[in-house]
Amino acid sequence: MNPMMNPQQNRPGFGRRATSAFTRLLITLLILGLGGAVAFLLSQLNARTFTLAQENGQLVVMKGRMLPTGAAPYRPGDARLADAYAPLPTEGRDVSGLLEQRFTERDELDRALFPILEGLARPRVQSDEPAVLEKGLYFLRRAELLSGLTEEQRRTLETMKADVAFFQARQKLEEARRDVTEALTQLKLASESRNRNTQRANQMLTVVGPAAQALEKALRAVDASLAESGSSPTPSGTGLPPPAPEGQQATPPPQPQGTGATPPPTTAPAGVRTSDSETQQRPQ
Repeated sequence: MNPMMNPQQNRPGFGRRATSAFTRLLITLLILGLGGAVAFLLSQLNARTFTLAQENGQLVVMKGRMLPTGAAPYRPGDARLADAYAPLPTEGRDVSGLLEQRFTERDELDRALFPILEGLARPRVQSDEPAVLEKGLYFLRRAELLSGLTEEQRRTLETMKADVAFFQARQKLEEARRDVTEALTQLKLASESRNRNTQRANQMLTVVGPAAQALEKALRAVDASLAESGSSPTPSGTGLPPPAPEGQQATPPPQPQGTGATPPPTTAPAGVRTSDSETQQRPQ
């Protein structure tokens, strides 16, 4: 007779069940850990990625979120960088090629943005209208803030800066003239009233006033000469005759008649040498 088998003998032992459960848990945790690591690496890569988007006729710099996908407008904490990467007007330009690119570094983004800024600045900095010129200088300053430019782009930027250096200097001189005029007005007001600074205000007016007035007069004279198209300013009040050609003696100015003035000495004849104290005859 076959003996009856105990049902408990067919069940796996507790140790084997625990081992199997632990193995399944370990595999599940390993899969989850690998998935989390991949998601974290993708999030870091996306967070360092820059893209460009077109919104309301403007080119907006986008920066990836700390997620595997998604981006938001780039707003750096530094105020200078925030100005450099602010939205740019497209003004009808075809920027579809830039919208398809992804930049894993900010230097790549800088090199892509420079042609846009150059196209916005160049026609404006060549204008004689102050408002248009100021707008061009604004885009030029933004291009100067981009640190990842190539050597060729930097040379182009330096050339554009040299082209507008005159206008920038003229603008700064005009601002300085206005500031000096306002300062003199304040000093005059302080000197005319009785207060603890009256004496010092008078001293400053005495010392600085003539120089400031001379500066303002010179700047106004330059502005007046530049306003004349194609004409160059000539100094007035000098009363000097034009220089004589090389090798010739300048003709002395005519002396007034009837004044008793002694005519100037004429040129000594050949063979005569003059000195400060006496005239000596060269031996024949």
